[in-house]
Amino acid sequence: MPKDEYLIVLDFLPMGKATDKKVEPLAQGIGEKYFSLLEVVIKKGVAVKPKDRIYIGEGKRDVVEYIKRRITYDELTSLAKDNLEGVVAEIVEKDEKRFVNIINMAPPLSTRMHSLELLPGIGKKHLFSLLQERKNKPFESFEDLKKRVEMIPDPKKMVVKRIISEIKNEDRHRLFVFS
Repeated sequence: MPKDEYLIVLDFLPMGKATDKKVEPLAQGIGEKYFSLLEVVIKKGVAVKPKDRIYIGEGKRDVVEYIKRRITYDELTSLAKDNLEGVVAEIVEKDEKRFVNIINMAPPLSTRMHSLELLPGIGKKHLFSLLQERKNKPFESFEDLKKRVEMIPDPKKMVVKRIISEIKNEDRHRLFVFS
């Protein structure tokens, strides 16, 4: 299973959760690359805030004591849920090339459905023009995609919505979240 190197903080609970027996500073966050939702224990005397990028890789960690556990969307605090979409949008914006590349490489799921149809707002009409344009020349950016595929909804917003949907486990198909 792929592991994230960095976690973007969604919420910081300096005293932990009220339901936990042990009082320890916790942060809930989302992995920067694979979108894993994690709960981590923060080192004593260190404070973090939402949108902080903290190292959780194999090397020496400055901020994180240890990774406590993987969590589901339903286990996020309300503040973490509120911050989720904005943080995902920032991740997508910073690494636009990676997401455009996924759109360039996305394969069919079956003879009747293409994985690009998982993106909100992509029906058969958009799909055919998207595939035709992609065949002519791979897309270079969300802007390029918008220019070349007529009447397509905002590609960045489509990707963000799909990532949120996958995090919430709304269906079994995966384009972006592999955890």
